[in-house]
Order: sequence, then C-alpha cells, then structure tokens
Amino acid sequence: MEHPENNEEYKGLVVNKGIEQPSSINPYLKKIRKPKKKELTVSEFVEGIIQGNITILSQAVTLVESVKPEHQSIAQEVIEKCLPYSGNSIRIGISGVPGAGKSTSIDVFGLHVLEKGGKLAVLAIDPSSERSKGSILGDKTRMEQLSVHPHSFIRPSPSAGSLGGVARKTRETIILCEAAGFDKIFVETVGVGQSETAVHSMVDFFLLIQLAGTGDELQGIKRGIMEMADGIVINKADGNNIDKAKLAATQFRNALHLFPAPDSGWTPQVLTYSGFYNIGVKEIWDMVYEYIDFVKANGYFNYRRNEQSKYWMYESINEQLKDSFYTNEVIKKMLPEKEKQVLNADLTSFIAARKLLDAYFKELKIES
Repeated sequence: MEHPENNEEYKGLVVNKGIEQPSSINPYLKKIRKPKKKELTVSEFVEGIIQGNITILSQAVTLVESVKPEHQSIAQEVIEKCLPYSGNSIRIGISGVPGAGKSTSIDVFGLHVLEKGGKLAVLAIDPSSERSKGSILGDKTRMEQLSVHPHSFIRPSPSAGSLGGVARKTRETIILCEAAGFDKIFVETVGVGQSETAVHSMVDFFLLIQLAGTGDELQGIKRGIMEMADGIVINKADGNNIDKAKLAATQFRNALHLFPAPDSGWTPQVLTYSGFYNIGVKEIWDMVYEYIDFVKANGYFNYRRNEQSKYWMYESINEQLKDSFYTNEVIKKMLPEKEKQVLNADLTSFIAARKLLDAYFKELKIES
C-alpha cells in the first residue's frame, strides 16, 4: 500500500516503501530439539535417594505431590522401598503467627543444628495454598544462609489441594528425606489453626514461636495450640523489647500451669531469644535435645511415632474414600441436582447426603 504522503498534494515529501520484514519465526527452530528427559525407574529412584542425590530426591518429591495416577503409583512404590531406611531423624514442628520471624528463625536454627554435623530438610504445610496458589516458603529467600548450605534441603508444600492431602504428602516427603540421610527435619506451618494439628501428628517436638510487644500478650494463646506445644519461644527479645519478651514469657508460663500435664511427662518450657541477633538460640536447642533424651528414656518417643503411624493410616483411608466419592461419575451428575434441592428447601442437607451416599454405595456394588 502506497503512503499518502507520496500524493501530489504533498510535493517535496517522499516516503520510501522500506524493506520487507523477515518472518518472526526462527527458520532453524525446528532443527533444535532438546533430548527427551529420561524417566527413572523405581529402583533408580530408590538407589539415588539412598545415595543422597538431591536431584533425584527432588524428582521423587515432585511425583509424591503429583495428582496423576501414574505418578502416584510410582511414588507409593518408591516410598514403600525407602521405608526401611527412614525413621532415623529428629522431626521438629515449627509454628507461629505470621510476622513472628519464622523464616529468620529457621535460618538461624538450621545453621545451629548443622554445626554439629548431619543434614537438614525444611518442609512446609500451607493450608491457604489452595486459595492463594502460593506457598509459605515463597519467602525462603529470607533463609539466605540455609538456602545455599550444602547440607540443607528446602522444599515448599504443593500449591494446591486440601490440607489433609498436603499434610499426607509432607509426611511421605519426610520418609524420602530420611532415606536420603537427612537426620533433622523441620516442618513449618503458618498461623494458628488446623494446620498445627496436622504438623503435630508428624513431628517429635512441636515448637511454638510467639511475639511480645504487639498489644495483648496473651492473644496468641489458644488452648489447643498451647496443649500441643512442647516448647514455646518468644522471638525478638532484643533492644527495647527485652523486658516485654520476659513479661510475655512469664505470662505464658503461668498459662501453661492451667493445662493438664502432657502425656509425655515433660513440662513445656518457655524461653526468649532473638533470631535476628542470634541470641538465646543455643538454649532453645539444648531444650529440644533434652526433651528428645527425656522421651526416649521413658518410651514416649516410640509410642508417639506408633500413634502417628496409626493416625495417618486412618487419614489416608479418609482421603482416598473422599476422592473416590467425588470423582465417581454418578455422584458428579447427581451433586448439582441435590445441591439445588437443598437450596430450594425441597430436601434437608442430611437427606440429600444420604441419597448421594446410597447412590455411591449402589454404584460400588454394581462395579464389584
């Protein structure tokens, strides 16, 4: 198409046509082919994990987190074969309200425990991930020293899925990490709620991080969480905040006396520290190791692990039954109709649920 500027009306103005533009597609692109990634066998996965190969461990964890049935099949086989090599670690649950300084604390805690040798894995449970599509360890960049340490492995939780599903995958990841030679496992969670119960069901020691100087010192005390804690630590006990931290520690100690004694026979301790300035960290880990020695001596350590294994057996059954129900084709067709009837008050919630379950069990009988 000719430029209008070349018209006789615009004498003295000439605009060249220019040159033809080359195609935006690289003609050599088809020739460049990346070699297809080799898929590992179950035995190669197991061998690599036992040898401590971080790349293969990461790939195995990805399979565990995958929702594809073929990936889950391989993952479960790998977990089963890694099981005899697991169970030789100390599992620590770390929780606290957002802003309590968990990332900084984990960085400092991790470096402290690695000074004595061994390997550390940091895992995470994020119950909000289904909504945000993010992960609590998205802020792992704040673990500046730990993230580059040769003997550490930091793994965020899956970015979607129910809390039960995410928690189960985290427990399975613990088994793989232990088989890979990680003798210390940190399981991190956020906030105060249901996720703490999930973490408590897979760790040996539950550490609760609290803050002082934020207003109501006892607002973070929730009966359920306090009863689960084996140790409570008040962070940011530095500068002008030291007195406030000590006061908060006293209030937490007084609150703990109101609760019944834990089954372990251990009296939970309350300590203050500063993750940023690395003050009081040694005392926290002396407390953790003292607790581990205490519960191993009285037999509670093995008892708690056995109870946790039983708990996760039932949780796994519940999760798989739930998945089976909601993925059933008959149920998927019936659900919108029953939901509409409940909303229109034609059916009660309980009768609708009963009809759906009856249809599901009837379908199972036909299939069998």
